[in-house]
Amino acid sequence: MLDDFLAGRSTVEIARDLLGKKICYQTPQGIISGYIVEDEAYLGQRDRAAHAFGGHRSKKNEALYWPAGTIYIYTIYGQFLLNIITQKKGNPQGILIRGVEPDAGVAQMQLNRHRPKRLYDLTNGPGKLMSAFGIQNLNLNLKNYVSSPLTLDVTHYKRPLAIAETGRIGINDKGEWQTAPLRFYVAHNPFVSKLAKREMNLENNGWQK
Repeated sequence: MLDDFLAGRSTVEIARDLLGKKICYQTPQGIISGYIVEDEAYLGQRDRAAHAFGGHRSKKNEALYWPAGTIYIYTIYGQFLLNIITQKKGNPQGILIRGVEPDAGVAQMQLNRHRPKRLYDLTNGPGKLMSAFGIQNLNLNLKNYVSSPLTLDVTHYKRPLAIAETGRIGINDKGEWQTAPLRFYVAHNPFVSKLAKREMNLENNGWQK
């Protein structure tokens, strides 16, 4: 099913459609899962903010050049960040998962994150969600979302009431790529990173019924 979900579509289309899909991680303590509420598209060699800009290829970003469905994990500022590769082998495009709404394993997530005061602070950021899932190494890098302990469920999902589009976060001095609307999130969902409290809808979290 994941192959069908990814096949023949642009990275931007996939990024929008990933909202509401579920990431599941099989751990020794049980399943941890969450619905994707925020992500960013990165468009390969032509994208000045992408790790593969200009055709850059290294041991660290090798996953970008692997087939769609590959897991790409990298580190920045001491945090682990999760991505999914979206195009055919050799076309280094992917999507950064920036926020998820917890589903299964919330108690374990809280233990992993040392119990933040507010539930929506648990996974409202790319480093936070990886910490909550207990993924703090590169062991899953270059694996895939079908046969590894980390899977992407595209058949059981929530539907956003509205999708917001903005420039990506933390992109500076990249010309038009700095403000290009390549960040997508479930409007009013409290688990979106850097969302003001006044914008949150705590009744339905921005989902359709």
